[in-house]
Amino acid sequence: MGFVMDGLDADAYDREYSDRALLRRIVTYFRPQGRYMLLVAGAIFIAALTDTAVPFLISRGIDRVVEDPRIQAVALLVVAILVLSSFSWTLNFVRQFVGAVAIGNVTLKIREDAFNATMGHDLSFFDDQPTGKLVSRVSSDTDGFAETVSLTMNLISQIMLVILMGAVLLFINLQLALITLAMAPVVVSISLVFRRIARETSLHSRRIMARVNAHIEESISGIAVAKVFRQERAVYDDFLRINQQAYRVNFRQGIVFNTFFPVFNATAGIGSAVIVYFGGLNTASGAMSVGDWYLFIQALMFFWFPLTQIASFWSQFQNGLSASERVFGLIDADPRVVQTGDASADDMRGGFEFRGVGFSYQPGEVVLPDFSLSISPGESIALVGHTGSGKTSLVRLLARFYEFQEGDLLVDGRDIRSFDLAGYRRQIGIVPQSPFLFSGTVGENIRYGKPDASDEDVRRAVAHIAGGTWLSGLPDGLETDVGERGGSLSMGQRQLVALARVMLHDPAVFILDEATASVDPFTEVQIQDGIEAIMRDRTSIVIAHRLYTVQHADRILVLDSGRIMEEGTHRSLLASGGHYAELYDTYFRHQSLEYVESAVH
Repeated sequence: MGFVMDGLDADAYDREYSDRALLRRIVTYFRPQGRYMLLVAGAIFIAALTDTAVPFLISRGIDRVVEDPRIQAVALLVVAILVLSSFSWTLNFVRQFVGAVAIGNVTLKIREDAFNATMGHDLSFFDDQPTGKLVSRVSSDTDGFAETVSLTMNLISQIMLVILMGAVLLFINLQLALITLAMAPVVVSISLVFRRIARETSLHSRRIMARVNAHIEESISGIAVAKVFRQERAVYDDFLRINQQAYRVNFRQGIVFNTFFPVFNATAGIGSAVIVYFGGLNTASGAMSVGDWYLFIQALMFFWFPLTQIASFWSQFQNGLSASERVFGLIDADPRVVQTGDASADDMRGGFEFRGVGFSYQPGEVVLPDFSLSISPGESIALVGHTGSGKTSLVRLLARFYEFQEGDLLVDGRDIRSFDLAGYRRQIGIVPQSPFLFSGTVGENIRYGKPDASDEDVRRAVAHIAGGTWLSGLPDGLETDVGERGGSLSMGQRQLVALARVMLHDPAVFILDEATASVDPFTEVQIQDGIEAIMRDRTSIVIAHRLYTVQHADRILVLDSGRIMEEGTHRSLLASGGHYAELYDTYFRHQSLEYVESAVH
């Protein structure tokens, strides 16, 4: 069966928890629901007493009817049974309703914690975690957690019923009760044998469903690329392969789980046959009355059913525990970016100093080796270099998205780890190469970093970006719906919205992964005007793709393999004829010609 489980290994941040540790953790989520749980426990106890009383009532009624077969006695018995049964139904309704409220509250809390933990993880956490897998943990696995809670509540009810029915059996006939109780360890032993298998298959089932979700999410997100290259069939074939594996894993789980009840029922059937035989002999010999014999058989059924439920619970419970394990693994994943202090960053000026910083995404793959650099407050820096030279890694460290492994990184002369992380990031404004817009309006996206900003504040921020004239090109202005991920806007419009968002945020430091090569010249001019407005009077670090930005930077850093090869102004670096001059000829000279031709025409 090895091929069935291929690729279903635990994720890097997964942990193994003992059943006891998981149960203790689950209990902490139930403590705030104490009043509901007390009400449920009371309903369970009274309902168990009522369910136990019904066989007693029927048994005594049978003996009474044998002695006095009048219709009045039979009618009285029927009425009493109906009243007790109705009362039991009402109690069970209360238990189910109140229990559903408690379970809903617990599920709500665990899902909030899981989502909050996901949002709090470092950016590096998401590098190797497909979105679909994380979605599966936050949604499907929290539902599995709720299943565990529901099973636990039912378990309490079944345990109380077993205890009460065990007492009834001992009261009716000690010899037969001892024979019955002797079968209990057999049922428990069978459940323990299945326990480990059930946990393993449940965990694999949840992992494969996470893979299915991840594949679907990725396929839908990349559907445009698939259609451009006519790869719909290839995407579908990949889905079929993963879906077939999901079928095999879930089929295996179904076989395991559906084996439990037949085994338990067979065991209970053998035990019942033995008890019925000996009970019949006692009744025939006069050692037991017909009513007592009926009561014992009824009590036996009430005893076996909850006992098999308890035994099977441990196998089904593993499904919920495996879901809980995955949720808690997500919540407990260790952060890589760790702050040592919580100093305020409100007065941050934007001076940075790298002192022998060493950084790797993966062990052994050094990106920045012994990197040193000083950036003055208010200075504009342009980073240029070939792909893989370390430009993006540099700004990721400044934004505190990743943790460096060696050296020191100072902000205004203080260790970057000493700041309150949320407060520090509020002073960093970033416009990535492909700006991400959330579903909603243009105004809502501009206001994203400052939700309490007024409409007037938003309009002022828009006015600073190319005079705000670009807003008139949108059908509904600030109320224009951007669509999913900003799909209703062009790339240039998305960048203008992202720039306005940063302008409203008013950070101390501006980081831009500039990308204007794919937009029309008019939009490019608007974007450049917006960049100039944001860069004014604040520290700016720009990964430069366009000659315009490079020429206007206070200082240009030429990076290669994580090292600074050259630094200076555009004119001084061209004059030196070094690495920058080569980059200029490769990337920027044609842009210069474009500007000349544009001016001529």
